[in-house]
Amino acid sequence: MIELADMIRELREQLTSALADGDGRMLRFELGPVEVETSVAVTREGGGDAKVRLWVVDAGASGTYGHAETQRITLTLVPKVVPPGGGPAETALITGDEVDDEI
Repeated sequence: MIELADMIRELREQLTSALADGDGRMLRFELGPVEVETSVAVTREGGGDAKVRLWVVDAGASGTYGHAETQRITLTLVPKVVPPGGGPAETALITGDEVDDEI
């Protein structure tokens, strides 16, 4: 299983890579809200500093977590680019490799 935070971290890395790939290109795309829908297993760790953790689960695997509650969640993320050193966040502009039959 992978923690929800790790999934979001990887999404951030992939979008950052696409952003860097678009640098200097004539055609770029504005990145709008990103919707992520996933199933998560909710577990609670005991002890003095008890905390709840969200684990991303594969489709059809929800029955394998006997002690965990599974929930379906949708996250809407609005990516912004923060310039180095601070300043106001800007809309992200990305691009990727050209695809056959792309207009």
